[in-house]
Amino acid sequence: MTVLILTSEQDVTADMVVTELHAAGVPVVRLDPADLPGAVALSGEYVHGTFQGHLSAAGRLVSTSGLRSIWVRRPGVPATRVPEPSDWLTEEASQALYGMLHGTGARWMNRPDAARRARRKPWQLHLAQRSGLPVPATLITTFPQAARDFAERFPDLVVKPVSGTHPQDPPRAVPTSRVAPDADFAAVAFGPTLLQRRIPKRADIRLTAVGDQLLAARKPAVPDADDVDVRFAPSTGPWEPADVPPRIAAAVHAYLRQAELAYGAFDFAEDADGIWWFLECNQSGQFGFVELETGQPIARTLAHWLAREEGEETGAEPPPSPGPSH
Repeated sequence: MTVLILTSEQDVTADMVVTELHAAGVPVVRLDPADLPGAVALSGEYVHGTFQGHLSAAGRLVSTSGLRSIWVRRPGVPATRVPEPSDWLTEEASQALYGMLHGTGARWMNRPDAARRARRKPWQLHLAQRSGLPVPATLITTFPQAARDFAERFPDLVVKPVSGTHPQDPPRAVPTSRVAPDADFAAVAFGPTLLQRRIPKRADIRLTAVGDQLLAARKPAVPDADDVDVRFAPSTGPWEPADVPPRIAAAVHAYLRQAELAYGAFDFAEDADGIWWFLECNQSGQFGFVELETGQPIARTLAHWLAREEGEETGAEPPPSPGPSH
């Protein structure tokens, strides 16, 4: 049985998992939907009540009935590398590929429809609250007066994009930033703005959930720093392994169940009282930087989930690594 990985060609995070799968002797096919049609080909036959499907990539042919799991890592948009791309061809290729794959008995990490839903920040906040995770007071608005009223109630705010994406091409990271005390807020009328109470944090937390396994890491933060985004903020130390509080673990499991996710990278801000405040959950978040600093076997845990046979306990420990995974 084969593991199918849908991702771009240059994906170091996927490389780490492929290395673990190869070491365990698990067959892997990796392809980018952006190469369909072309370097990637497919065929599906529905005859006499049966379905037979095949995928071809990098000179390898695999039967869809032989797939044990599908990892939707960071795939390209189907049919974007053809000589004459079009919205019509993209839709045709997407319907063909994902429609066929949904007809298999393979396990998904994560199902495309669940992954798309999980990207929506307002829904994340609602789901986090419903799951029992502490969520900072947040406002998403295009009403300037609503923003002003919110700032009066919570004077220390940060602003962040609702979608996490940037309108410029190529995409750029838009950091979470502190709001100036004299902010006008008139500009929120021109686009939805997410304002959130700033958590005076003593550490950033990255919790990587792989099936039932939770691997958390903690990175000390500089108190009251102007740069609040963990990607750009100063730190007093590296990422280190951290224990997950039982209440947080239960809430994260509830979040994953309701979101129908098998994988999620959760970001928290830890305050002076040790409370982990939910910031977001990235359904395809990176983990290589955490594994490299902490030595946590995240890639091996993920490879074990992808490689396990149907019916095997999801909470089982991953097999011992045959050697260094990084």
